[in-house]
Amino acid sequence: MTTSNLTLSLSLSLLLLLLLAFTDHAATTTSAPFVGVNIGTDVSTLLPPAALVNFLNRQKITHVRLYDANPDLLGALSGTGISVTISVPNNQLLAIASSNATASNWIRKNVAARLPGTRITGISVGDEVLSSVPSSAPLLLPAIESLHGALVASNLQKQVVVSTPHSFSIILNSFPPSQSFFNQTLEPFLLPLLRFLSQTNSPLMLNLYPYYVFMQNKNLIPLDNSLFKPLSPSNHMVDPNTLLHYTNLLDAMIDAAYFSMKNLNVTDVLVLVTETGWPSKGDSKEPYATPSNAITYNSNLIKHVFDRSGTPLHPETTSSVYIYELFNEDLRSPPLSEANWGLFYGNATPAYLLRVSGVGGFLASDDANQTYCVAADGVDSKTLQAALDWACGVGRANCSDIQPGETCYQPNNVRNHASYAFDSYYQTQGKSPGSCDFKGVAMITTSDPSHGRCIFPGNKNLSNKTKQVVNTTESSNAGDNLRFRTFRSIKISAINIIWHNYLVAAFPVLLLFLL
Repeated sequence: MTTSNLTLSLSLSLLLLLLLAFTDHAATTTSAPFVGVNIGTDVSTLLPPAALVNFLNRQKITHVRLYDANPDLLGALSGTGISVTISVPNNQLLAIASSNATASNWIRKNVAARLPGTRITGISVGDEVLSSVPSSAPLLLPAIESLHGALVASNLQKQVVVSTPHSFSIILNSFPPSQSFFNQTLEPFLLPLLRFLSQTNSPLMLNLYPYYVFMQNKNLIPLDNSLFKPLSPSNHMVDPNTLLHYTNLLDAMIDAAYFSMKNLNVTDVLVLVTETGWPSKGDSKEPYATPSNAITYNSNLIKHVFDRSGTPLHPETTSSVYIYELFNEDLRSPPLSEANWGLFYGNATPAYLLRVSGVGGFLASDDANQTYCVAADGVDSKTLQAALDWACGVGRANCSDIQPGETCYQPNNVRNHASYAFDSYYQTQGKSPGSCDFKGVAMITTSDPSHGRCIFPGNKNLSNKTKQVVNTTESSNAGDNLRFRTFRSIKISAINIIWHNYLVAAFPVLLLFLL
């Protein structure tokens, strides 16, 4: 080969390598975020593992987070392709932190033995340890390091990452985000943890609940800002230091975490939202825990994630989220909202219908024209009873299911029975204008009022096809890599993108010149 040909060959090879490198980088930095679900098990009618996995498949749910490493459920998930994050309960921290052998056994039993059949991609160690059980704080990082060491020994560290979920309470002075910082008493535990996450390309797991922040500051934070509702510029929350505009509370909470990490000189760890959601029912002290607000929050959350608009501080990166939670956990202790965070009841009927049709690669998860007629809020029982009597009498509504012993008799109160009768009349009238009024005591809703075994008439009219695709949480491009992608690539993303575009445009000219 002549010198000129060798030079040409080397030049072409170098150029091709550069193009491949930048193309690969562009693909990595544009990976789509995902929406997953948490699966709690304090449910009296929880589906058996096989039925639960079939349900996940029907709903096109591709990412789940478990609060343990249930062997039956992990076995049932084998071969599904569903990405699974498993958990180490708080009561196992001491044993794992104290013994590398125990950590190795845990990894061998719950991870190595399951891969590759069950797609385990993450381990969450403990749950809000620093805030809920601070006495166990010294155990947290040793337990994480022991488990990571066991993964390395099994050559699984690139497939499975290890982190720990934190409560938002570890961040102080959360608004404006630019003035946020971690609780200084926790820094001896947080700083080495963040360095570990940086070194292992693992995410900072955070449980972020705008619902609780709003409830604690409802005189300062508008409800619309908490629910991702469209806002006029005058209603944006503005950080006076950065002049960044925040249109929703979750983005402000995520950026508060990034500013807090920056204060500790950590800038390359991605936030993964391990829990977020909104309760659909609450007691008298929880007036904002309603089906309407739950629908609005979770629907807008899903749209926000798949819009991939990031946060005001980091518009180039959108955090993936796990919705809390898949099922209402009816065995949870009061307050009432604790049992009503789910998208579904334990028997897999929807608690309400999300409005996310047409988002990303979602299947239709709602029916925009599906409405129900129910008793309006704040109506006294005597007035409701009169309307109920009319609906079941003159109105000829089908009230058989609210008779004693029938599926919709419980709860045995006039509001529940009136809602069923109103919806029966409304549906038989073809949802005609004025058929959901009853002298002002009824209202139209898109929230399915069905509960447990009680299926409201409007729900009975849905086609089987619609029922099978309610509340899906999949994106056609939902990738696993984003969950664990850090800001190392983001630091130089702008330069790389410019170089990538330049090389793609210049390649033909350079090739002709070299030839």
